[in-house]
Amino acid sequence: MKFSWIKKLLGGLCLSSVAFVFQACYGTPQDFGEDMWVEGKVTDKTTGLPIKGIKVSVVDRMQYLYTNEDGDFSFYTMRADSTVVRFEDVDSIENGSYASKEIVLSDSLRVVNLAVDLDEVK
Repeated sequence: MKFSWIKKLLGGLCLSSVAFVFQACYGTPQDFGEDMWVEGKVTDKTTGLPIKGIKVSVVDRMQYLYTNEDGDFSFYTMRADSTVVRFEDVDSIENGSYASKEIVLSDSLRVVNLAVDLDEVK
């Protein structure tokens, strides 16, 4: 009888410890309030049509993604004094060729919705 409740207590402690370690290792940065949600759409400046396959990256960080079929992108990133987001055409053969563009985001922002127009290189 005595060992039964001790086993249950130790089992509960082990389960709690595993859950804590999992959260500590795999928890997301947005849980700490030091992040910024960036979303937007990349379009052709002349035609207004969305551009897919544009590389959207955070300068000085190993963070990037590509716009989808509708030119949309979204991601979380850590807030800093100034965050530079770069838009680059890395598949110029498929969609035409577009000039790169950089946008500086303020550290006071938590949610950023960008409309980015790129100039086609001729």
